[in-house]
Amino acid sequence: MPEMPQPGDLAPDFEGPTQSGEPLRLSDLRDRPVALYFYPADDTPGCTKQACNLRDNYGALLAAGVAVVGVSPDDTASHERFAHKYDLPFPLVADPDHRIAEAYGAWGEKNLYGIRRMGLKRTTFLIGPDGRVVHVFKRPNTAGHAEEILERLG
Repeated sequence: MPEMPQPGDLAPDFEGPTQSGEPLRLSDLRDRPVALYFYPADDTPGCTKQACNLRDNYGALLAAGVAVVGVSPDDTASHERFAHKYDLPFPLVADPDHRIAEAYGAWGEKNLYGIRRMGLKRTTFLIGPDGRVVHVFKRPNTAGHAEEILERLG
């Protein structure tokens, strides 16, 4: 399993379908910073809180030039329902085979209440316009994530 990219590393390129069914390729966003956030599941409490925080601060993120892209193991239909229900203005990429999450080291063993299982590790990669990782948020604050991202951009 690949290691998690670190600041200075080139972010792994990928292509995946969004909630609209349109493909999104990371390299197409090379001219601007990207907040690439991996989250475990659509419409769960922590993931909803995080997505709504990004939605509520989307104007400030756009003003800073940041593209926001969410990735989870859910399929496009689930993403479409989640985005519609919470009026999410950014793309959500379906990664049911964990290919993208694995490339970023965001898929692996988790320990929840003593139970070990494979799953997605909530992680955000702030990627610069040059395609290199600027910062890795290993445990983002779901209720204040946009603020964390904006603070890192300086």
